[in-house]
Amino acid sequence: MKNIFNYLTGKSAKILTQSSQSLISLRAWRFAFAILAVNIILTSCNDKKTEEPQEEEKSTTEVVLTTSQYKTVGIETGIVEDRNLKKIIKANGYTTVPPQNSAEVSTLIGGTVKDIYVLEGTFVNKGKVLATIQNLEVIEMQEDYHSATANVEYLQLEYNRQKTLSDENVNPRKTFQEVKAKLAAERARAQAAKNKLDALHVSTKGTTSVVPIVSPINGYVGKINIAKGAFANTGVSLFEVVDNSQMHLDLNVYEKDLGSISIGQVIDFVLTNQSNKSIKGKIFGVNKSFSNESKTVAVHAKIDPADAKGLIPGMYVSANINITNATVPALPKDAVVKNADKYFVFVQENEKTEQKHDHAVGEKEEVHEQEVHFKAIEVVPGTTDLGFTEVKFVNEVPANAKIVTKGAFYLLSAMKGGGEHEH
Repeated sequence: MKNIFNYLTGKSAKILTQSSQSLISLRAWRFAFAILAVNIILTSCNDKKTEEPQEEEKSTTEVVLTTSQYKTVGIETGIVEDRNLKKIIKANGYTTVPPQNSAEVSTLIGGTVKDIYVLEGTFVNKGKVLATIQNLEVIEMQEDYHSATANVEYLQLEYNRQKTLSDENVNPRKTFQEVKAKLAAERARAQAAKNKLDALHVSTKGTTSVVPIVSPINGYVGKINIAKGAFANTGVSLFEVVDNSQMHLDLNVYEKDLGSISIGQVIDFVLTNQSNKSIKGKIFGVNKSFSNESKTVAVHAKIDPADAKGLIPGMYVSANINITNATVPALPKDAVVKNADKYFVFVQENEKTEQKHDHAVGEKEEVHEQEVHFKAIEVVPGTTDLGFTEVKFVNEVPANAKIVTKGAFYLLSAMKGGGEHEH
């Protein structure tokens, strides 16, 4: 650009000395010179701008550390290994009990609550009286039973007498048939009254207005929905009793994973909201229909009774269903880091010495450390087991590539911050 300036200046001077050109022509030459200079400057700036994004893009995938930084961070490297890892399916669910191990206790006849004999959390055996209610209709049932049994006794004697007379042709056979019919009717009435009293757990002996509410199973009393003196309606749950000895899991498995699920597979699960203690179970059933709109199928797994202690129905769990063992390329799980929605590992490249810098005469020579370069390589993670994660590289890498196994999170942070070492 300096040469162009000299040329234009010399040319303008020559023209002025050799001709009588007007002042207007000189100004035109200067205006043309100014436009040319501005165009050259703008072109130079645009070239620089087009180069900048390339450098920025490069910095987002590479990280450079000095040797001292490398040692301070404690970077460790390794190579991809073939590991025998368990293939698993992750599923969420909750603890529950079979329907036969859970009971909602209600009453077949309404009445006023007289007494309550248990508290929530109390263990009760089958047949244990939980509470009593009073209803005067029970007295009428007992009276019906006693009346019917008395009539049965009388009619039984009359039946025997009429049968003898009928056999000897003393009385008409019609009389015998009438007694026989009455006897059958009274027996039916007595049996019906007895069945009602048995269903209410009320004795057929004596008379009482008290009806006991008994537990139909062994288990722990859950919710108590009545109070002393209140009226207990039929069909309304008064107590909840749960037998936790047969606790199992209901896991929600997505449609795409159903082909890998089979009865007998072992699972490992932890309680979502409690300690991370792992508990084992075994699949014993798979539903044949979808559970809800999320297109999941319920998979049922047994829990060993010894491990089920302390569990209650409704606890949320996170489970791993162990499918099979497979030999796959793997790295320590800390080697794989996530950035946005992608996963990466860092490959260490060959060490490089920084280029020499030009120094002015008398300027002190600076000592520059060696640099270690790392490049982020995208991977697709798979199974994680025993501290190792299966990895599949999006782009092929050398078999002996030195991959960062410790310190990958530091390199990821450096990469997000710019990733380049400055002098």
